[in-house]
Amino acid sequence: MFAGGDPAASAGVNDLTRKLHGLPGATVPLDVDAYPIPPAGLELEQVHVYVRHGERTPVRVRMADAPAAIPERWDLCRTARRFRAAVTSNMNASAMLEEVTVRKVVEGAGGDVDFGECLLGELTDLGRQNTYNFGRSLRKLYIDRLGFLPDTLRPSLSSSNINSISDQADEVYFRSTNVPRTFESLHEIVFGLYPADKCLDGYIHQLRIRNGKDENLFGNTGACKRLEILEIGFAKAAAAAWNPALEPLDKKISKYIGGNPVRIDGRPRASGIFDTIRSAVANGVSVPKEFGEKGVMDVIEKAIVHEWFGGYDTEEVRRLGMGRLLSDVSEKMHAKAFEGERNRLKLLVHSTHDTTLAGICKTLEVFDEKWPAFTSSITFELFRRTASAETQNGSPDAQSMFPWQTILSPFRKMAAEDQYFVRMRYQNRSLRLPLCADEGKHLPGHPELCTLVSFRERVQELTPVDWEGECSVTGK
Repeated sequence: MFAGGDPAASAGVNDLTRKLHGLPGATVPLDVDAYPIPPAGLELEQVHVYVRHGERTPVRVRMADAPAAIPERWDLCRTARRFRAAVTSNMNASAMLEEVTVRKVVEGAGGDVDFGECLLGELTDLGRQNTYNFGRSLRKLYIDRLGFLPDTLRPSLSSSNINSISDQADEVYFRSTNVPRTFESLHEIVFGLYPADKCLDGYIHQLRIRNGKDENLFGNTGACKRLEILEIGFAKAAAAAWNPALEPLDKKISKYIGGNPVRIDGRPRASGIFDTIRSAVANGVSVPKEFGEKGVMDVIEKAIVHEWFGGYDTEEVRRLGMGRLLSDVSEKMHAKAFEGERNRLKLLVHSTHDTTLAGICKTLEVFDEKWPAFTSSITFELFRRTASAETQNGSPDAQSMFPWQTILSPFRKMAAEDQYFVRMRYQNRSLRLPLCADEGKHLPGHPELCTLVSFRERVQELTPVDWEGECSVTGK
């Protein structure tokens, strides 16, 4: 049995399925119209975007047997099955490239193939459409509405070699984890933001990927043994704490999972049940009505959120899991503040995972305890207070806004970094970070706008000095 449909049709079924089962929408589009313009006198300088990939299929086959009968095979991946591949005509890598048309198909265990069948965990056609829409929304916001980014991109005039990375315009930066669904999501986002007709003179997008040992876009347990040990320990603790709360669900759900109990460490795990149901609903695939009843999915969600992200209540997991990522944000903002116009980097887009978004929010103590939706995003926006803002329209100057700076440094000019502010947004909401709640650590009257200084001070505390050493089994 196949789950099938095109993106448009699937979106309609998606809405109907959610309505019938009382389940929340799985995608959070970027709301351009509701974007809050910063206070007068602040100018946007740099934006860091971390976006979860689009809708996908479940990562494992679960609940395929009756009575759940959730399809084992999903016919929702037709969009990118045919493409042109560049190949060399012989084994000499320097030989002239040729193009051939190829078609990707998924083969079943019996050798049968279907043109549109998805792999497990693969980005569906709906996921492609929604990540493309996310890119279009970025364009509408940062190009059409704010005029922050250039309308078109072209190679640098410093060289005629358009294939050189150094020759690419450096206003934008794109990076993904080395997972097909995130890389394909990034490709759709980039195409929505800067389609082919906006890339002039042979401009080529650079989509960056790191090797596993260098990856910091998620809590890298593969490269950090200490983090893996800690997460296993927290998962066991979560099972002990939450399995009793899940037990009442057995009478409703066990019949759909082979008669097994619903548990954090069950078979399938509670997180696996959640993944399959959320993926099905997101793609318009029907699920048993019990999963739409009050007190079912929300209890499972609370349990698995505690399992997966409870460790981020500790400083050690924050450092090992998200410290290096936040350090990247901090250092690039620092470079922008001190280099000014010489630093042309404006927008950095990272295609990531649900664990990334939740990890960042937990580390900065602003998590809503809800599992991140598909295409939900976090942005860190860097603003500069313009010189004219100090006295225009009777507004206070720098010293009256921050009197503590005068007390601490009466004989120096305000450092360049003191003119900058950071705003974090998640799922279309500006967040008030506890790290800058105190007076003097945010723009007066705007607690959502942290001073860059206070933001960097907290990130420095979270950044491992010796990551490999802290990642050893003993954590030393």
